[in-house]
Amino acid sequence: MMNFTKQLNSVSKDNLLFDGKTLKALLIPLIIEQVLNSLMGVADTMMVSRVGSASISAVSNVDQINILVIQLFSALATGAAIICSQYLGRNDEKKAGEAAEQVVLTVGTLSLMFTLICMVFCKPLLRLIYGSVAADVMDASIIYFFITAMSFPFLALFAAGSAFFRAAGNAKYPMRISVISNLMNIIGNAVLIFVFDMGVAGAAISTLVSRVFCMAVIFLKLRKNEENQAIKLKRMFIVKPRFGLIATLLSVGIPAGIENGMFQFGKLAIQSSVATLSTDQMAAQAMAIMLEGLTSMIGIGIGIGMMTVVGQAIGAGRIEEAKYYITRLTFYAEIGVTGLSLVIMALTKPITMLAGMNDYTADLCIKMMLAITVVKPLVWTLSFIPGYGMRAAGDVRFSMIVSMVTMWTLRVAICIFLIRFMGFGPIAVWIAMFTDWTVRALIFLFRFKSGKWHSHNLI
Repeated sequence: MMNFTKQLNSVSKDNLLFDGKTLKALLIPLIIEQVLNSLMGVADTMMVSRVGSASISAVSNVDQINILVIQLFSALATGAAIICSQYLGRNDEKKAGEAAEQVVLTVGTLSLMFTLICMVFCKPLLRLIYGSVAADVMDASIIYFFITAMSFPFLALFAAGSAFFRAAGNAKYPMRISVISNLMNIIGNAVLIFVFDMGVAGAAISTLVSRVFCMAVIFLKLRKNEENQAIKLKRMFIVKPRFGLIATLLSVGIPAGIENGMFQFGKLAIQSSVATLSTDQMAAQAMAIMLEGLTSMIGIGIGIGMMTVVGQAIGAGRIEEAKYYITRLTFYAEIGVTGLSLVIMALTKPITMLAGMNDYTADLCIKMMLAITVVKPLVWTLSFIPGYGMRAAGDVRFSMIVSMVTMWTLRVAICIFLIRFMGFGPIAVWIAMFTDWTVRALIFLFRFKSGKWHSHNLI
């Protein structure tokens, strides 16, 4: 880390594209959005957990599939953010707007296709992945998956619209929409689960409605011709495909999508092994996954912001400045991850009590969170955050290859071996994950120092 941070002193702080004030204006809303989204997720999970262990296990299982689909489209949105950021770094708003139009066309078409596939093959898909789970868990999973699959196009388009605003340095507007949407989701859950006793169906319907709201609001804003809005969608319903521009977008989006997709497939492979454990162990693992995600909130918010600042720096031809941003923001993320890990560990026991977990499940969850609190601050930041910046420079294939190799040869293989052959409980998931994080951190550190990540030419 000491050699990594030497980059902080190698760039003049005068005339930066993003000074301290501008960085705060970009990063703070992103961090707040991540924090609130995660906290809403905690409330959502706790509400569902009140229905029973079968319901929380069903939601956790289905969310692994949902996240896979979501990440495929988020990767296309990431590609849009990178390309648009680089065009804006060159002060070419027209090209940035054209790229945004093509992303909407592509994401909208593909997300509709995925939704239809997931709805038609809902039962066979769940039985293929989670065929060994208890009957009550499977029944709840089918209901939750069918309804939430309807929301994929709305969520995918909202991710794309948010990326356009963030590429221009405006993170406040997507944050506001996200906060309102999450509040709608929580209120909807409370009414449908506790008042109308709809269980997982109520949670799924609430999610669907909130995602429709998100998409509608952000695209109404993008349609407006406001002077301070760098990217506008004036021809949203009459856009013709421009295959050259789509190819450029896909050159970033496809590797990122493969990376995200294979990463999530790996999680599904792990989850299929976790599904062989008892319902209480599965519930403890589901809660640990959720709480571990909370410790990443600041880091992920900073990483998303890093794509904007590094993308604009690369577009403007300021390579040393891009290196500076990666180093500086990685340092900030490390502080955030360490602090949040300690806070979440202190809150773990009260959260398990509020969630109504039995003593065995709560104790198992607490033990896993203790291990996470010790290991995560040491290796997680370097294994993920610099990658955001290097992808913003177009270095997506390298990241894809590294992620796929470490996921399958370390995380998946170790987890399956420990659970299925050595008789380990859910702690096996975290042993495998810690190994993956450590190796990835070393690889990305060497990649950054080599300088090969900024040798690409996207625009």
